Amino acid sequence: MSPSKQMNRRQFLRRTSGIAAGALAAPLFVSPSVVGLEGKAGANEQIALGFIGSGGRARLLMSQTPAPGRIVAICDCYVRRCEEAIQEKKEISSGWDVYQDYRKLLDRRDIDAVIVPTTDHGRVRPCIHACQAGKDIYAEKPLTLTVAEGRALVRAVEKYGRVFQTGSQQRSMEYNRYPCELVRTGRIGKVIEVLACNYTGPGVCENLPEQPMPEGLDWDMWCGQTRLKPYNQQLQFGWMGCRDYSGGEMTNWGAHGLDQVQWALGADDTGPVEIWPQAEGPHGQIHMRYASGVLVKLELWGQVTFAGREVRLPLGGAIFVGEKGKMYVERNTFIADPPELAPDPPEPQKREMWEGPGWQAKFHIGNWLDCIRTRRRPVSDAEVGHRSITVCHLANIAREVGRKLRWDPAAERFVGDPEADAYLARPRRKGHELPDLS
Repeated sequence: MSPSKQMNRRQFLRRTSGIAAGALAAPLFVSPSVVGLEGKAGANEQIALGFIGSGGRARLLMSQTPAPGRIVAICDCYVRRCEEAIQEKKEISSGWDVYQDYRKLLDRRDIDAVIVPTTDHGRVRPCIHACQAGKDIYAEKPLTLTVAEGRALVRAVEKYGRVFQTGSQQRSMEYNRYPCELVRTGRIGKVIEVLACNYTGPGVCENLPEQPMPEGLDWDMWCGQTRLKPYNQQLQFGWMGCRDYSGGEMTNWGAHGLDQVQWALGADDTGPVEIWPQAEGPHGQIHMRYASGVLVKLELWGQVTFAGREVRLPLGGAIFVGEKGKMYVERNTFIADPPELAPDPPEPQKREMWEGPGWQAKFHIGNWLDCIRTRRRPVSDAEVGHRSITVCHLANIAREVGRKLRWDPAAERFVGDPEADAYLARPRRKGHELPDLS
């Protein structure tokens, strides 16, 4: 390592340790920069933000955070990633403080809100702690690892009156809102069936050889609620393929596509009532039925034809089949068959704004920041995010048990099936339990 790099790292670690030692403050504090004289931030006031997580997705969100958001602190249990983020974002990172333990960041009285782009298994606990610390929250998707986590998170958001946005950015895209609204309001007639993607599930990552621990990694914190396994790089950086940490593509892309299904069917506060696998294994096709009678088939993959022409696989949407026609919905695009089912579509600029720099999240984060000022519900609040990812969890559970399941979306339990209910939550390691919300 060159002398200049050594000096930079020493300076960075000194900066980190100094902040960590002096950042303690009382929890459950709402900053006066957000709560003005009438409970709202003024039009020109900045909203001080902290980032819990500083990996690849976090850095993209850092670059796309619009005004009035102002990043003042970041944290990561692998503190080296904070150092890399600061170096990578030199144009905006001046003055950022660094933490390894997110709880010290949450203790900052001057931080109004947090953005939480962590691993799936590490997301809900800091979100609930943020609620208790009086912070508003933008949490990436997949929102949860289990159904039970999601309901606990919704309760916390409601109990502490927080403004919460799930990072399902298609809810902010006009070219997604418009076709989903057409389906929901009966433009294609009564919906008969929905064709969605056959998203794959996670794999099993067991018996990997122990490898040397990277400097600056708190592995205990990274493992969080899960079993404390010997360190292996595949676990740290390939976690999405491991069922201990993620639901695979079913919860990754499925969080987008099945969110659009929920939206178009008007099911933001409910879900399917029956779920069953069409084939054995963690990647088998899944069918679901809603109380309305609509059948959702998770079976699309590879080449897809719609209205007589090839279209891209709707990973971020689905094909809705109604009595009067069909609607293809994908990220920032739609096709009506016949075309007259979609009169007066949004102007092209509404689509183009999502094709340039910042398309991934800028406007979705902007909606959240606006709602922090007004205290209104964002377009993808905690209940919406929880209900959409629950559909993904149900599909994975049906694959696990290998049989038809009946689901009660009001009680959020399977009907007369304790074996299936056991999959709704997972044991949490001591010291990493969810906070008590009683």
